[in-house]
Amino acid sequence: MSATAHPFRRRVYQVLEHPSSADKVSRVVEAALIALILLSVAAVALETVPQLFLQYRAEFRGFDLLVTLIFTLEYVARVWVAAEDRPHLPAWQARLRYMCSPMAIIDLIAILPFYLTLFMPLDFQLLRVLRLLRIYKLTRYSPALSVLMAVIREEAATLFAAFSILTILLIFAAAGAYLVEHEAQPEAFGSVPAAMWWSMVTLTTVGYGDVTPITPLGRVFGGAITILGVGMAALPAGIIASGLADHLHRRRDLLREEFRCALEDGQIDLGEGRKIEKLRRELGISRQIARSIHQDVRRKQFQRAQCTCPRCGYEFQQTENDE
Repeated sequence: MSATAHPFRRRVYQVLEHPSSADKVSRVVEAALIALILLSVAAVALETVPQLFLQYRAEFRGFDLLVTLIFTLEYVARVWVAAEDRPHLPAWQARLRYMCSPMAIIDLIAILPFYLTLFMPLDFQLLRVLRLLRIYKLTRYSPALSVLMAVIREEAATLFAAFSILTILLIFAAAGAYLVEHEAQPEAFGSVPAAMWWSMVTLTTVGYGDVTPITPLGRVFGGAITILGVGMAALPAGIIASGLADHLHRRRDLLREEFRCALEDGQIDLGEGRKIEKLRRELGISRQIARSIHQDVRRKQFQRAQCTCPRCGYEFQQTENDE
């Protein structure tokens, strides 16, 4: 059934999945959910203070029940309106795909601990920690976190390769430390698994100093591993930084292309402006950067118009030095 047959579902979909700054209901719902997430995480953290929990146990439980009910309604509503996101698919298939998405899984984890306690006896401390994962729901409302998650997904293969290399080096360093130090320090380097603690803190350049080589050969080996760890520990950060820069560049290119298409007739009408503003918000680009992109596109189109013959319409080629 088409989305137009469900105007209420379409409206709920717009409020939850595509909030607009011009829509008062969307702004209120978005602000309320963000505030509820922050208050929920703060309440879970305060529950770990024994004095506060014993004094306000009923209040904490009541607030957690209220939060769980609201988040449950939100999850059910998002699953229900998922059919609007993929109108070409059957409703059940579109909803199933949404339920398997990362954000839907995060929403489910946010409410799952409460319902688990109703059916099985579980460690309350563990469930309390699981409820802290509600902070990840903010990813939906934070463009910066959304960009970071997108970069991690795009660079997953590269990051996996980097962590694979680090794992190999970790085992190699632990085995080497065991060979040269196990006789001098059997309590710290008595086995390869025991030596992994030293290799981990050394490769990550943390260097707690609680376990250190004392033999001459062990110190030479430890120095080599330390130098190697300086470069290898920075490898995942470099991959994410490079991927982040590339991702942001591509996002700006999308907005630049939208400005270019809108300015083909020389001006941006109301409909085009709303479309550009919606894209700007979805991409997480600030108004200042969007204004700079707009001015750059207008300048280049003006330069192109200057290189066009007004009589025959012939477009002269413009060199790099002319630009």
